[in-house]
Amino acid sequence: MPSQNVSTPIISEFVILGFDTVEYKLVTGVVLLLIYILTMFANTANICFIAMDKRLHQPMYIFICNLALVDMLYSSSACPTMIGILLAGYKTISFIPCILQMCAFHLGGFMEMFAIGVMALDRLIAISNPLRYPVILNCTRTVLISVLLWLVAGSVLLFALATVLPLPFCSSTIQYIFCEYASVIRATCVDPNPYFNMISSLLFVLLFGMFSFICLSYIRIIVAVMKMTLKSNKKKMFNTCLSHLIVITCFYVPMFVRVILTRLGVVLTTDERHGLMVGAMLGSSLVNPFIYCFRTKEIRNKIFRFFSKVASE
Repeated sequence: MPSQNVSTPIISEFVILGFDTVEYKLVTGVVLLLIYILTMFANTANICFIAMDKRLHQPMYIFICNLALVDMLYSSSACPTMIGILLAGYKTISFIPCILQMCAFHLGGFMEMFAIGVMALDRLIAISNPLRYPVILNCTRTVLISVLLWLVAGSVLLFALATVLPLPFCSSTIQYIFCEYASVIRATCVDPNPYFNMISSLLFVLLFGMFSFICLSYIRIIVAVMKMTLKSNKKKMFNTCLSHLIVITCFYVPMFVRVILTRLGVVLTTDERHGLMVGAMLGSSLVNPFIYCFRTKEIRNKIFRFFSKVASE
């Protein structure tokens, strides 16, 4: 038999089809736009308030700034694309921007886990060893830890990226609402299941590893708080921990539902999967700055003083 050359089509852009079944595109787009604007404004304000006040140049607030940067990256990775599709009907995205969007989205997701985890470590040290806290965790070490976390998250991302780029692409459509690992893999010419299993296993290890670390940290925090004699100190520590627990819940609940249920064989509809992805991304990114603004006394007081000064002028 004569040999036949099978050529792989060159894909230069993709068409995103994930929102084709959405009935109220305009309303959904406006809601996403408002949430995105509020998220960016709140996180930017948090960073500015901390950067402008030297009294807030402390490890805990450096971690809050780091989390705000992560939230801005995480929400910006997909929101502009989704808003453009829903409000302007612009559904195409070029190949390189699609790959960059996938990288930004997953880098934001990895860093969200790491940033929340290291903030639990910060509270553990502050509550368990309050006298040694300035020695154990100073500003220089806090910055180094934050940089190291970005490098680790970048390394994990490079591993995922290395499994995608060598693959040939046969489809010019993205079946989901933006470019992320699963949607990009489905556009290739290969069987996606081995890649899904590989990335799901990696995500499962990261999720459970960081979540277990956070749980152990808070168990030790609770034990340390229960040993305190003054009720005022107990109340202050529980309020601080409550802020972090709200942040953890907003991020981990949608992630666990999406990752664990699918691994257990529960079939999620496309809309349910999309909802959980957007919930994990925007829920935590929107809630985090408000939690730390209104539940952290120093930042809250600074905001009140700022608006009081503006009002008096």
